[in-house]
Amino acid sequence: MSTSQYDYLIVGAGLFGAVFAREATNKGKKVLVIDKRSHTGGNIFCENVEGINVHKYGAHIFHTSNQEVWDYVNQFVSFNHYVNSPVARFEDKLYNLPFNMNTFYQLWGVTTPQQAKERIAQERAPYADLTPKNLEEQALFLGGLDLYEKLIKGYTEKQWGRPATEIPAFIIQRLPFRFTFDNNYFNDLYQGIPIGGYNSLTDALLNGIEVKTDVNYFDDAHSYNQLANKVLYTGKIDEFFGCQFGALEYRSLHFETQVLDEENHQGNAVVNYTEKDVPYTRILEHKHFEFGTQAKTVVTKEYPHEFSQDNEPYYPINDDTNNQLLARYQALAKTAPYADKFIFGGRLANYKYYDMDDTIEAALALTAQELK
Repeated sequence: MSTSQYDYLIVGAGLFGAVFAREATNKGKKVLVIDKRSHTGGNIFCENVEGINVHKYGAHIFHTSNQEVWDYVNQFVSFNHYVNSPVARFEDKLYNLPFNMNTFYQLWGVTTPQQAKERIAQERAPYADLTPKNLEEQALFLGGLDLYEKLIKGYTEKQWGRPATEIPAFIIQRLPFRFTFDNNYFNDLYQGIPIGGYNSLTDALLNGIEVKTDVNYFDDAHSYNQLANKVLYTGKIDEFFGCQFGALEYRSLHFETQVLDEENHQGNAVVNYTEKDVPYTRILEHKHFEFGTQAKTVVTKEYPHEFSQDNEPYYPINDDTNNQLLARYQALAKTAPYADKFIFGGRLANYKYYDMDDTIEAALALTAQELK
């Protein structure tokens, strides 16, 4: 007979853990959630600064075409009508994203879809016989030199920390060209920001559930494991196993945030800086995510860099070497002693980039399987 205090210990109070906790609790399970950070919500956490919800770990725009997921989150929060329409800046000129008729007009002065298609064909022509071996060749093959140099090369090299000639071609499998004047970055049916910020969603999911922050699972993993019949682990899978086969690689970010004594700094929530010589990839102006009218504004510069154990893992590097390493850890997760006690879920445990709707969909699927 089990003497555990809880049915589930959930390691990580991010979105995946919060959804699992909510669903398990709704099924009558007793749940404890712990997180090493001082707050819940993981990377969607917002910090209130000057009355503005600041996306502390980078911009998060909720978007989905999954009706089940959309209905699910709308049980807990209402969403505003924010539409992600980033702007790219290159040598003090501005270009709309994603690539659409506005972009083509700004690049080449074309005014009709037919003119745009003809100009793209001209741009691509010198590279038509390429068999792309790297990202640079792939981008030239798909879009030509002008678009590549102004809007792809510098941004991508900063993001990945290496020359485009050393980045695999599959990173850009295609360039989505839109031949309409449509700046909506996403094609999904539903899009927006939770009214009141993302904390309102996390707080609603975890309402009435026991949560302890500032708790590092690895300080005493054995004791924490004894608290519950089963453990959902949402952290890095390699760290769970002491990196015994080696560490999985990530790209990381750091942020410089400042309050400006002005009402409106850049006129848009997201402005990408595509020149290689500008060290950050983009500037966020957080009030525009929620149509803020505050007297001051808060902006964040986003800098990509190499990952180390001292900073946060953001983007998995899913190349062959890392995927093979991941497979070894996944096999170990199924065969290690007491493997049936542990569940692995979320972007870090699965070493996979998830949008928020993907995270919720995966968490709901796991709870359905686990709690059936």
